[in-house]
Amino acid sequence: MAASELYTKYARVWIPDPEEVWKSAELLKDYKPGDKVLQLRLEEGKDLEYCLDQKTKELPPLRNPDILVGENDLTALSYLHEPAVLHNLKVRFIDSKLIYTYCGIVLVAINPYEQLPIYGEDIINAYSGQNMGDMDPHIFAVAEEAYKQMARDERNQSIIVSGESGAGKTVSAKYAMRYFATVSGSASEANVEEKVLASNPIMESIGNAKTTRNDNSSRFGKYIEIGFDKRYRIIGANMRTYLLEKSRVVFQAEEERNYHIFYQLCASAALPEFKTLRLGNANYFHYTKQGGSPVIDGVDDAKEMVNTRQACTLLGISDSYQMGIYQILAGILHLGNVEFASRDSDSCIIPPKHEPLTIFCDLMGVEYEEMAHWLCHRKLATATETYIKPISKLHAINARDALAKHIYANLFNWIVDHVNKALHATVKQHSFIGVLDIYGFETFEINSFEQFCINYANEKLQQQFNMHVFKLEQEEYMKEQIPWTLIDFYDNQPCINLIEAKMGILDLLDEECKMPKGSDDTWAQKLYNTHLNKCALFEKPRLSNKAFIIKHFADKVEYQCEGFLEKNKDTVYEEQIKVLKSSKFKLLPELFQDEEKAISPTSATPSGRVPLSRTAVKPAKARPGQASKEHKKTVGHQFRNSLHLLMETLNATTPHYVRCIKPNDFKFPFTFDEKRAVQQLRACGVLETIRISAAGFPSRWTYQEFFSRYRVLMKQRDVLGDRKQTCKNVLEKLILDKDKYQFGKTKIFFRAGQVAYLEKIRADKLRAACIRIQKTIRGWLMRKKYVRMRKAAITIQRYVRGYQARCYANFLRRTRAAITIQKFQRMYVVHKRYQCMRAATIALQALLRGYMARNKYQMMLREHKSIIIQKHVRGWLARVHYHRTLKAIVYLQCCYRRMMAKRELKKLKIEARSVERYKKLHIGLENKIMQLQRKIDEQNKEYKSLMEKLSNLEITYSTETEKLRSDVERLRMSEEEAKNAANRVLSLQEEIAKLRKELHQTQSEKKTIEEWADKYKHETEQLVSELKEQNTLLKTEKEELNRRIHDQAREITETMEKKLVEETKQLELDLNDERLRYQNLLNEFSRLEERYDDLKDEMNLMVSIPKPGHKRTDSTHSSNESEYTFSSEITEAEDLPVRMEQEPSEKKAPLDMSLFLKLQKRVTELEQEKQSLQDELDRKEEQALRAKAKEEERPPMRGAELEYESLKRQELESENKKLKNELNELQKALTETRSPEVTAPGAPAYRVLLDQLTSVSEELEVRKEEVLILRSQLVSQKEAIQPKEDKNTMTDSTILLEDVQKMKDKGEIAQAYIGLKETNRLLESQLQSQKKSHENELESLRGEIQSLKEENNRQQQLLAQNLQLPPEARIEASLQHEITRLTNENLDLMEQLEKQDKTVRKLKKQLKVFAKKIGELEVGQMENISPGQIIDEPIRPVNIPRKEKDFQGMLEYKKEDEQKLVKNLILELKPRGVAVNLIPGLPAYILFMCVRHADYLNDDQKVRSLLTSTINGIKKVLKKRGDDFETVSFWLSNTCRFLHCLKQYSGEEGFMKHNTPRQNEHCLTNFDLAEYRQVLSDLAIQIYQQLVRVLENILQPMIVSGMLEHETIQGVSGVKPTGLRKRTSSIADEGTYTLDSIIRQLNSFHSVMCQHGMDPELIKQVVKQMFYIIGAITLNNLLLRKDMCSWSKGMQIRYNVSQLEEWLRDKNLMNSGAKETLEPLIQAAQLLQVKKKTDEDAEAICSMCNALTTAQIVKVLNLYTPVNEFEERVLVSFIRTIQMRLRDRKDSPQLLMDAKHIFPVTFPFNPSSLALETIQIPASLGLGFISRV
Repeated sequence: MAASELYTKYARVWIPDPEEVWKSAELLKDYKPGDKVLQLRLEEGKDLEYCLDQKTKELPPLRNPDILVGENDLTALSYLHEPAVLHNLKVRFIDSKLIYTYCGIVLVAINPYEQLPIYGEDIINAYSGQNMGDMDPHIFAVAEEAYKQMARDERNQSIIVSGESGAGKTVSAKYAMRYFATVSGSASEANVEEKVLASNPIMESIGNAKTTRNDNSSRFGKYIEIGFDKRYRIIGANMRTYLLEKSRVVFQAEEERNYHIFYQLCASAALPEFKTLRLGNANYFHYTKQGGSPVIDGVDDAKEMVNTRQACTLLGISDSYQMGIYQILAGILHLGNVEFASRDSDSCIIPPKHEPLTIFCDLMGVEYEEMAHWLCHRKLATATETYIKPISKLHAINARDALAKHIYANLFNWIVDHVNKALHATVKQHSFIGVLDIYGFETFEINSFEQFCINYANEKLQQQFNMHVFKLEQEEYMKEQIPWTLIDFYDNQPCINLIEAKMGILDLLDEECKMPKGSDDTWAQKLYNTHLNKCALFEKPRLSNKAFIIKHFADKVEYQCEGFLEKNKDTVYEEQIKVLKSSKFKLLPELFQDEEKAISPTSATPSGRVPLSRTAVKPAKARPGQASKEHKKTVGHQFRNSLHLLMETLNATTPHYVRCIKPNDFKFPFTFDEKRAVQQLRACGVLETIRISAAGFPSRWTYQEFFSRYRVLMKQRDVLGDRKQTCKNVLEKLILDKDKYQFGKTKIFFRAGQVAYLEKIRADKLRAACIRIQKTIRGWLMRKKYVRMRKAAITIQRYVRGYQARCYANFLRRTRAAITIQKFQRMYVVHKRYQCMRAATIALQALLRGYMARNKYQMMLREHKSIIIQKHVRGWLARVHYHRTLKAIVYLQCCYRRMMAKRELKKLKIEARSVERYKKLHIGLENKIMQLQRKIDEQNKEYKSLMEKLSNLEITYSTETEKLRSDVERLRMSEEEAKNAANRVLSLQEEIAKLRKELHQTQSEKKTIEEWADKYKHETEQLVSELKEQNTLLKTEKEELNRRIHDQAREITETMEKKLVEETKQLELDLNDERLRYQNLLNEFSRLEERYDDLKDEMNLMVSIPKPGHKRTDSTHSSNESEYTFSSEITEAEDLPVRMEQEPSEKKAPLDMSLFLKLQKRVTELEQEKQSLQDELDRKEEQALRAKAKEEERPPMRGAELEYESLKRQELESENKKLKNELNELQKALTETRSPEVTAPGAPAYRVLLDQLTSVSEELEVRKEEVLILRSQLVSQKEAIQPKEDKNTMTDSTILLEDVQKMKDKGEIAQAYIGLKETNRLLESQLQSQKKSHENELESLRGEIQSLKEENNRQQQLLAQNLQLPPEARIEASLQHEITRLTNENLDLMEQLEKQDKTVRKLKKQLKVFAKKIGELEVGQMENISPGQIIDEPIRPVNIPRKEKDFQGMLEYKKEDEQKLVKNLILELKPRGVAVNLIPGLPAYILFMCVRHADYLNDDQKVRSLLTSTINGIKKVLKKRGDDFETVSFWLSNTCRFLHCLKQYSGEEGFMKHNTPRQNEHCLTNFDLAEYRQVLSDLAIQIYQQLVRVLENILQPMIVSGMLEHETIQGVSGVKPTGLRKRTSSIADEGTYTLDSIIRQLNSFHSVMCQHGMDPELIKQVVKQMFYIIGAITLNNLLLRKDMCSWSKGMQIRYNVSQLEEWLRDKNLMNSGAKETLEPLIQAAQLLQVKKKTDEDAEAICSMCNALTTAQIVKVLNLYTPVNEFEERVLVSFIRTIQMRLRDRKDSPQLLMDAKHIFPVTFPFNPSSLALETIQIPASLGLGFISRV
């Protein structure tokens, strides 16, 4: 294609710019070959002439079409060059806030300097399992690709993260490791993935520091190998470190810090455990204050120290070792404060007792004198002798710093070794993924040995990268069978040879280090002599003889030779190391114990990257006689070896590249500096990847994608059945140069720029079509407009003419009406004047007469009130005198009675002291009873008198009422007389007024009357007009007030309704949250239960392996039974011995240890609880006995009597036991002798035995009665023994003891005592009962009197109030009072009714308990019946004639058939056959009918066993076939039906409303299974959650393909020309699902659930959950895929959602809430389609997208990508407007929806109308052992 075709007018190009690197410009005229200047216009509107290079004749690079800008993959751009790459990255970073971009196989990551919400666990789950090209670029996508390739190809992987300091390498590596830890999980319970992540804070604290470029810069390189087992779960990790920057320990540049750990220690110095380290502020120590910036903004070093210590603990570093590490680090800080004083130019000294050195020696455990000596001296060894030489102050400082660096480097390696030990895999490693966090290419003003090593490593990595990219390109071409042409790419092997080959830079450096007098200058001269003018990559600076220049792949770098030799040697004095090795502190020698051995490149490899000393850890000189060749290696040699080892590792793995870019040097968020970005892109190899891609065929399309996109360029005759041939034919016509494209097997390959050319042709074709469509539509619109205007004009003319005619008719009508109005108005004025004069006269008369009547009425009223006041005052005075007299009389009576009572009391006391009182007491009891009876009669009389008084009061009240009524009547009569008098006064006044009026009229003149009339008329008119105005104003105000009132009422109603709705919603949300929390806990419980079962099975398997011949029975049943037995603790305690007796009998079954330990623990707890309660009871009883013993002494004979009674009871019990034993022996004898002759009815032996049994039973009943009598006597004796508080009892007991001591015969004593006791008890009980009844009666009478008094007072108050009120108010008040009284009575009756209901319910429960106990006793008695009777019973029904059975809806089975029932009905049942052929829920009905029969038999063991076996059987089936939708659905519906049956037939009124009378007869009679209902409900929840998981697993592969990728409406969303190069691994398993696939699957689910008879409400909940999963997964993928965010894709989504809604309508499920779950997806699709320009659009979007969060709306707007040129991108200003409008919205910051969320499920009660007695059991179920009852 000629340049003249591309460089036409309006074509856009890039031109170089010194500030922005590249600027965009537009051609103002077409370019013609031979032109030397291009006429351009910049974007800011400035015109310029761009001169072309005369030598190269190169044209400026073309700019890509706007629709290609912002692509996910840089290689997808049509024009591949540096400005296109830079612009694409800038647009994505600044406009779309996207920090990740693919560049072929490289992920370019730009540091945003801001926390972004794109690394949560929801994002990890979204990327997990996805193909790399399907989602937006992300570090997680690279990690997922590495993880998938490791699993698929079984090849180790590497992720190489590189970039300059501050570009975000460490964070990227950290997120990659976090992804592996989250996705793969751990192979053991040791949480290895947590340990892998915990290594990060440790390594950051000891290896990261603040620099001018980065607050958390890694000052070392590291390669972490994460190990996986065969199931690809993390089992361990290993870390290698490279080139630690040791020089930072002793020196920091301005605005930089030392390693973080030092500042963390200083910040935590106040902690008690750190007191011994004697630390202080960081500004105190020389090694931490040099940078002048000890604090990092936003970082709390004390908190970071806590995180570091926690990470150390997690990785197994003990507290003692941690304190040892901190001790060494503190010692380094104190060592830096050691100062030297010069003695002369060649020697120095440390001041005596120097505090920093003292602290250092104490912390290190070394001698002060030795360390002080060797810090100022060194040992020199010659061939003949060894001598000690002092060193100068400068050398001493350098030696001190070298020692500090050496200690820190060794400590660093020791920590790395311990971290590796903690992360070491305990099992064999199957594969690994390595994450390399390595420094990028660096160049500074002064570059030294560190930069040389860094750039050497980057040369090696760039070579490996180029080879890998070249290899992938070659593989792609070979796979598509395209002719391979050699692509020229930069090979940096010469540069690597210059550095590492023989006689290379490193070789010469090592050689110079071996020279005794080697120096940097001599080494530089050797370099010049060896390489200058011989190697094109080596140069010498013009103005320096101590530097050299190397042409690296990224740039030229000038290195200063000064310090190369010293840093390469890395020397430290051996004597200082020996002093440290002799330390008493055990950790310190450990750091140096490996120095005699060869240093492993894994732990001692170098690392770092600043213009300061940074060297690998090199040990001090070996001890004499142990010098090894390995120990003499220089830093450069060690680094080269470690680099070779790293390259071997990387070459043995599949690499994945992450290139981190630093957008600016000021750490500003989302700020892009083009110069810095281009510099890094050139250095990291991204542009080299672009160049290699551009040299071949960068754009690649599948034939189907090409056909879909460029179908518009084809004619109908060009479209063939073969898509490949169609594309070939079209391309040959469109692009004439066949070298510009190649046809592969599955793809078309295009040269750079060809896709842009095709897009231009397509856009031109679409533009022409648009113009034609616009032309036609505009003509049609104009014609429509003309017809509409003409029709409107005719209509207007017709209406205007009609209006004019109507106006003329109205004029004539108004003229005639005006004349009529004038006539009547004049008549009205005259009449009105007369009426006004007459009314004024009458008004004057009325006022005068009223005034006189009122005066007379006031005088009468005052006289009446004064009489009433006099009456009341006189009555009050009389009452006061009466009350005073009455009070005095009562007081005198009280005094007299008190005196008489005192005398009587004195007499009674004298009588009480006499001995004869005891006898009188018994004699006087009858008198006392008579007295009490008399008192009761008196009180009855008093009650009658009070009632009479009450009736008198009522009579008095009625008389008073009548009297008041008569007064009222009299007052009414007086009012009527006053009115008559007033009327007479008024008539007299009228006569006087008439006379005066006549007098006035005769005196007035006619003129005055006329003037007055005119004036009055004028005033009247004015008044009328004012009144009319006021009337109108009042009307308007009234209307306004009414409107306001109406609006306020409406607003109040709306607000109340809104509040009510909000509160209802909130309550529903709270309920759903609580339900969801419970169901999540239940899900977790089921998961733990499954894990427990799995572990138990594994343990059982392990136990059974040593004994292959031993057959083991499954103990799951028994263990599960124990878990699901919901009986009381007493029942469990009683059942336990039975179980424990049964277990030893089954010798073949091994003991279930978990069950045994559980039961044993439970028994121990119950015994302890019982013992504690028993101890508490004993203690309380002892306290009570001690308290009572103090009051009185118990008679000794009572104990003897109790012993006698207890002995008698024991004898009776022993006899009872003998009788029972004899009865049991008889029964055994009968069972052993089973001959029909002996046991047949009527046989002699049988009759004898029957008689004996009858007699024994009678005797047993008699004995039982005796025992009951004795027990009652004992109880009564115990009551009698209780001490009496009355003194009389004390006296009785003393007298009784005296009388008893006088008696000699023991028998007489006992008889007398018993008789006396009985008499005493009888009298006391009678007295107490009468006393209690009297007191109760007295209290009730007092209460009645009090209530009557209160009622009387209340009535009097009401009467007084009513008398003061007018008659209407009296009636209303009386009604109100009556209503209040009735309401109170009603409430009292309701309370009584509730109490009675509670009592009835309580009695019903007790009745059930008693019925159960009676049933148990009956069963026990049945067991005691002899076998003869049992055999005899079945004989009776034989004579009954056969007739049709009336079935009771029960199924009978034997206990031993229970396992067979569970096996046939649950374990081996095939849902498909049952669902198709039988009634829905048949297994549930059968199980419930079996439960009914067990309930009918009152067999709680059978009920419990059956229900437990059923639950365990369902669990076992779901565990075995839990991934089968039909199985899970079948058992969910049956579990719910079983639960509904238990509710429907429970006998509770709430569940019996819809039952038939026959169904109510089938209710359970003996057992309340409410607890089992809860268990079944929990089981149903677990099954529902399993069903949802099965649904999700089936639907998930279909959703993205069917809802997003597949074009349901063909041709709407033509494929965007991205040419996205997916990896072969990513497209190998591409899905082909469509929307029809999803709908077919939904139909399948729905039909299966309906066949299984699932409840309709439950089906709705399942459908709602399915639609939520579809909506959430679709929206999440939309938010993570830029290629899906377009207008046409929004239309596709809307159409797909409408199809789903249509499916809901077809199935009558629109009210299930499923449509609402799709609302976020619908709003996202609408957001893609609406206008996005103006503020009105922003307002509409904010109000429309209420189901989307702010983060989701902004994300969709950022991702919105035009597919065609007619669409426009969303402006950044518009997105900012949206953010400002939504800033007050309170929603979740989470970007993605939780696709794993499960709505809480409910099981509404759904009774069955099916009659149980009609159910038939089909033979196909194999349940022949069950019989209907």
